Amino acid sequence: MMTQWQELLSLNLVQGQLSELYERKFPRHIRHCLCMCIEDLDWDSAAVDENKAIVCFHALIFYLEQQWNQSVQQNHNLPGPDFQGMRDYLLKNFQGVPLNLAVILSECLQEEKRILFSATKTQGGDGPTVDQKWRELDNGISELKRQTLEVKKEMKSLEILYENHDYILKTWKSKVEKCIGLAQSQAAVKEECLKQANFISQTKQVVLQQIVKILKQAEQIVAALTDVELPEWKQRQQMACIGGPVDTCLDHLQMRFTAVAEVLIQVRQQLQKLHDQNKKYDCNDASSLHEETEKSALSLLTKLLSSALVVEIQPVMTNLPQRPLILKTGVRFTAAVRFLANLPEFKCLLKVKPVFDKDVEETTTEKGFRHFDFTRDNSKVLDVELPGGGLVAEFTHMSVKEIKTRTKGSCQSRLGVTEELHIIKFVTVFQHAGLSCDIEASSLPVVIISSSNQIPSAWASVMWCNILSSSEPRDLSLFVDPPPVTWQQLSQVLSWQFLSVGQRELDENQLSMLRDKLMDEPDGLIHWNKFSKNECAWIWINGILDLIKRHLVDLWQNGYIMGFVSRKSTRSLLREKPTGTFLLRFSESNKDGAITFSWVEHTNGETHVHSVEPYTKTELTVLSLPDIIYLYSLKSEENTTRNPLLYLYPDIHRDAAFGRYCSIPEKEAPKNMNGYVRRNHTCSVDPTPPSPPPQEAHMDTHMDTDADTSMEDQVIQDLFYDILGLPRSPALLMSRQDTTTHFFN
Repeated sequence: MMTQWQELLSLNLVQGQLSELYERKFPRHIRHCLCMCIEDLDWDSAAVDENKAIVCFHALIFYLEQQWNQSVQQNHNLPGPDFQGMRDYLLKNFQGVPLNLAVILSECLQEEKRILFSATKTQGGDGPTVDQKWRELDNGISELKRQTLEVKKEMKSLEILYENHDYILKTWKSKVEKCIGLAQSQAAVKEECLKQANFISQTKQVVLQQIVKILKQAEQIVAALTDVELPEWKQRQQMACIGGPVDTCLDHLQMRFTAVAEVLIQVRQQLQKLHDQNKKYDCNDASSLHEETEKSALSLLTKLLSSALVVEIQPVMTNLPQRPLILKTGVRFTAAVRFLANLPEFKCLLKVKPVFDKDVEETTTEKGFRHFDFTRDNSKVLDVELPGGGLVAEFTHMSVKEIKTRTKGSCQSRLGVTEELHIIKFVTVFQHAGLSCDIEASSLPVVIISSSNQIPSAWASVMWCNILSSSEPRDLSLFVDPPPVTWQQLSQVLSWQFLSVGQRELDENQLSMLRDKLMDEPDGLIHWNKFSKNECAWIWINGILDLIKRHLVDLWQNGYIMGFVSRKSTRSLLREKPTGTFLLRFSESNKDGAITFSWVEHTNGETHVHSVEPYTKTELTVLSLPDIIYLYSLKSEENTTRNPLLYLYPDIHRDAAFGRYCSIPEKEAPKNMNGYVRRNHTCSVDPTPPSPPPQEAHMDTHMDTDADTSMEDQVIQDLFYDILGLPRSPALLMSRQDTTTHFFN
């Protein structure tokens, strides 16, 4: 049974109104990671009963601690949910007021139900169609299991009938030889044996018909799994790779693959028993139907198992977890595969080997196409690591190197380095119980870079490719003549980038500003050259993402940064606001990412909107933006100073928005004028803060998020600790930081 949150994700209902709801009330990534635990608790009752609210709050904390301990015990190298960070957020914001949490989650869950009901009603159904589809599939599998159990019982009865019949035939002859009187009843016994033989034949026909019926039903279920459900999961995984908040859990799919594989294996076993009985008791009836049924069972099992190997975790560099599918030559990356038919007899049966660019035509047809190979043999045996776990293999120490090839004539490629797409195939041979087949699973297209400076352009290629390419085989020549994308496609993916980096998507106003900046073609499409090449709009957006990641995560997450707003719109928004109202927006001219603030002043009947020169990453490293806002001041003609920044747009007092982040240091940020209003960072001398505007300020919930270290530092640290063979713990990283810097300088 799918959770309510999974249903919303599968129907793509988390965007829009519901997304805005979670931006205001509760972190969406916590709702996503804890969907089952949250929905198991009665938040409606807890919202009106403080004791129940306390119980529910502690249940959440206990669940998070369990998940954290489990992840530590498993000691996976691959990135996973930040359970510790979620726990800290809940404790910080709701430990003293669990009733507030209960009210928030009660309202959110009710709104989810309303949106879900509205969507399913629009589709013309009485309930969630996706959930109904899964339920029908599960019912079909349960029916297969029941029918297979009946066949096994019939086969046992058939074996008893065969043994009785054979016993009578053999013992009767010996008894006739010993007792002449019994010879008179020989005809009657033969007639009885003939009747029994006919009954056995009829029973065998019934069993065969039951098996045929099972296989016909199994054929539909196998088609649903391999041709519908698995491709849909792969498409969801594509979206997740480029930041989409979708459910990529394989547990349900694995359960269904395993159940159907078990049924088909049992059917083959029963068919083999029939074959053995025919041979043992010299019966040849229904041999053609028997052979046809065996072929059908073998074909279905082969189809199912050939699709059962999937790339559960796409190739990702450990120092770049939010941008998978970008690989750098000589730098370690990881991936993981899973075999969905998780039967005990398959444990340690399959040895999987990754192969680079297997069967890729572009390696021979595309001029200048680079060739790569792995630096070592990475073969792994599929095994179950934990009780109840899946058949998985984690490839944690893979890296690639370029293979230089000699070519005659010009080898100028039509593709740039970051437009060249490659794949990794994971291959194995399945051999079990007379079945032998080659199985392979392909990664999504990857981009190979040689310098960290190429990461932004490579990520643009990854996004574009996964927006356009949704089925296999992948078009690795996509960027020879890249198709355009619609604004609807691109805007969703761009919004996901901000969700991934700052836990908050773009709202409609921010997307509207980006649309005006990116889309000026009459056909209403965004073209590749416009996005990533000539005008390099993506480099500007990527610079802002990096700015948020390094310095502005908390402010962005809480909605304090308006961000994407033009100068004209800024003036329009601020003109009607009280003096001292300001907003934060990103620089439109700085390609590396910078932020500025604009404020309004009403003096002598005139309205003026001022803007300060944008602050860059370098300056924000010296002084945080909240500190800059608190220290910013203007000097009047009377030689007195004042801070003109009083209310964050629309009406949030400066202290309410930034007070918790402020840490007034002694040093001042660098000063620069270049035609802008002079920066002067001096503490405000006002003895008391000014009174707020008439409207009550709205406060968002807050979650602490540590800014990541720079990308270059991560690469250096990753390489350095690989050489030393040290664990990548935060404590060791801090203690070795000076040594690392000295080693590479």
